[in-house]
Amino acid sequence: MTKLFKFVAIAEGISYLALFFNMLFIKHANPELYKTLLFPIGMAHGMLFISYVVIAFIIWKNQQWSLKEFLIVQLASLLPFGTFYIEKKYLKNA
Repeated sequence: MTKLFKFVAIAEGISYLALFFNMLFIKHANPELYKTLLFPIGMAHGMLFISYVVIAFIIWKNQQWSLKEFLIVQLASLLPFGTFYIEKKYLKNA
């Protein structure tokens, strides 16, 4: 389960950055491409975000995280590059 969480954490971080890139740069450079990419990137990011949160709940007890560590893992999903930090710090043994 930890390997799956590691994969989802990295994929969620990449999708978050792709969504930001689409919204900040492509929107102004090519509005038609922006509209084309918004739904698939947004949907993928949404599914990965939900997976990240659910899997974090599932492995909370398996990894014996404290409540503070669990909340840090959850908070990281809201910050750009946060999931990459979690992958390095909390999932290095996976």
